[in-house]
Parts: sequence; structure tokens; C-alpha cells
Amino acid sequence: MVAAAKSTGNAQRPSIGFHALTLATFFGASAAPTPLYRFYQQNFSLSPVLITVVFAIYAFALLAALLTAGSISDHLGRKPVIFFALVLEIIAMALFVVANGPGWLIAARIVQGIATGIAGASIGAALVDVDRAKGQIVNSIAPLCGMAVGAVGTSALIQYGPFPMHLTYALLLLAFTLLAAGIWLTHETGGTRPGALGSLIPRVAIPQQVKRPLSLVTPINIANWTLAGFYLSLVPSLVASTTGSGAPLTGGAVVTALMASGASAVYLRRSKSASANLGFGVSAKTLGILTVVAGVHLANVPLLLIGTVFTGAGFGTNFLGSIGTIMPLAKADERAGLLSAFYIQSYLAFSLPAILAGFLAKSAGYALTTDIYATAILLLMGVGLLGLRAGRRKAAA
Repeated sequence: MVAAAKSTGNAQRPSIGFHALTLATFFGASAAPTPLYRFYQQNFSLSPVLITVVFAIYAFALLAALLTAGSISDHLGRKPVIFFALVLEIIAMALFVVANGPGWLIAARIVQGIATGIAGASIGAALVDVDRAKGQIVNSIAPLCGMAVGAVGTSALIQYGPFPMHLTYALLLLAFTLLAAGIWLTHETGGTRPGALGSLIPRVAIPQQVKRPLSLVTPINIANWTLAGFYLSLVPSLVASTTGSGAPLTGGAVVTALMASGASAVYLRRSKSASANLGFGVSAKTLGILTVVAGVHLANVPLLLIGTVFTGAGFGTNFLGSIGTIMPLAKADERAGLLSAFYIQSYLAFSLPAILAGFLAKSAGYALTTDIYATAILLLMGVGLLGLRAGRRKAAA
């Protein structure tokens, strides 16, 4: 019996690395269009508003997939669902390769959002199936690492490779094809059970005991995802406009700094309490945002990078703190509904303000848009931190 258990464990271990790579590749592909948005503007004559719509439609599609198909792998098994997500992602990459206008880009982002939502949920569940502790860490870090590599890798290919608007997607199409073949060589970590159609009905519920903590952490969470949406939709164009640096690697490096420092902060502070993470996150993010604003107005790229490192550290720890504040309060059968509510809040904050930023950038310019966004994010974080402190004082009293 011990030998059998050992054999099973050995069979499962390789799937941790494979699933981590697959998850990172999905999110790397999601960040790949970010350095290209400026080139889409130039080649397809797109306004900043339309660029942010192309960005935001991905978030809407991903959210819809998470809410409807988030638990489908519990019923059909992990491998077939991950394979289906990989096939959808291959279709999305093909659409990007042949895109010659905004309609193609929107179609590609919709398919990509659905694929990433299904993949994120099913791969995340598979990782936890194999190793609960390591799986949770990988689920937190792999997406950020993937987006960091996706942003800087695409920027390098644009700057030094041929066919700047196509090469990245052609390489990703090949990568996802290999992953789609490789998924069948891994161990099935889940099982099957009836009720697949019923699982497609979204279940959103906030338990009574979580309503107040969620309301207190909401301003910080909205500020967190608003900032992420701004970076992934407009920052390369912002860097080019305000600093005069047209090198794709410059804008890509700024986006990468946010994700890389966020991933590092998640790993380093994973054992800290939720309140400690929120306190650290707000402080780091405040310092970072003020430094970024200074870098924008001084047209100083190194200052932008330094500010983004602090901002990313705050982004990662605020995410940890937000999740850590609410999830431990929910019972086992309440977590899925609560997580759905948290997803809705986060992805709406990720997408809707980005469209507003597009309108602001078109009418007021990138520098003033940055100032307005920075002020709003700082105010939201301040309100959230004051609310949390008041809540803790009330609980102590």
C-alpha cells in the first residue's frame, strides 16, 4: 500500500510543473497585447477609448467564464476541460495573427477571456488536487509571473524581431498546441460527477458574517484592480507619450516591474496576517504611486520603474490581505459563492475604470489622466484603511 501511494505521488508530481507552466502561459498570453496596443493605435487608427474597450472586453469574458464554467471541471474532469480551454486559446491566437482591425481584436480578446477563465479555474483546482499548500502558492504567483514574462517577452519581440504584430501570437499558438498535446500525458487529478449543466448557473452569495469585512476591504480591493487595469491597458502608451521613449521594451519593462514585484511580494509575505498585509500594501502602494506620478511629470523612466516596483509590492500584498480578510470567515459550502462575488467586484474594477481612462486620455492627455487616477486610487485606499482601523477598534471595544 505504501508502494502504491508512492507510485501515485510520483505520477502526480510532474503535473505540478506542467500545470504551473500552463497557467503562467495563459496569463502571459493575456498580457501579450499590452505592449502592442500602441502599435494597434498607429496601424489601425484606433483611439485610446477603443484600445481600452479591446482590453476591457477580455476581462468581461473572463469573468463570465469564471462565473458559469468555473466549477465545470469538478464534473467533467480536469484534463478534458483544460484541453478545451487550450483549444479555445489556440483559436484566440489564430485570430490575433490574422487581425487587421478592431473587430478582429475584440473577437480574439473575447475568445481569450473565455479560455483564460476556464483554464484559471480548472488548472487552479488541479494544482490544489495535487498539493494543497504548494498549489495555493502557485495559483497566486504563476499568473503574475506569466504576465511579467508576457509583457517583457512581447516587447523584446516587437523591438528586435520581425513581424511585430504577429510573431508573438504565432509563437504562443505553437506553445499552446504543444501544451494541448502534453495535457494528455499528465495524471488526471480530479474525478467526474453528475450535475455539469447545473454547475453552469452562476452562484453569487455573500455570507452574513462576511458582509461587513468585505465592505471594509472593498475600497482597497477596487483601488488595487483599478490600478492593474490602468497598467495593462494604457501604461506603454503613457510611457511613450510622457517620456518620449518609443522603445517597446521601455513600456513593457514598466508593466513587467509591476507584475514581478507583485509576485515577489505574494511569495515573501504569504505567511503574514491579512491586516499586516493590508497595512504594508497600502503604504508601499502609496509610496509607489507618488513616485510614478513624479516619474511621469519629470519624464524619468528609472523613476517610473522604481515607483512601479513599490506599487507592485503593494498590489500583491493588498490582494493577499483582501482575500485573507474574507475567505477564512466563510464556511466550506459558502466559499464558492463568496469568491464569485469577489471576482465580480475585482474584474469590474479591472475593466470599467480602464474604459474611463481611455476617454480621459483622449480628451485630457496621459499625464493628467495619471494624476486623476493616482488621486482616486490614493483616496480609495485611505478610506479603506481608515474603515478597517475603525472596524478593529469597534471589535476590540
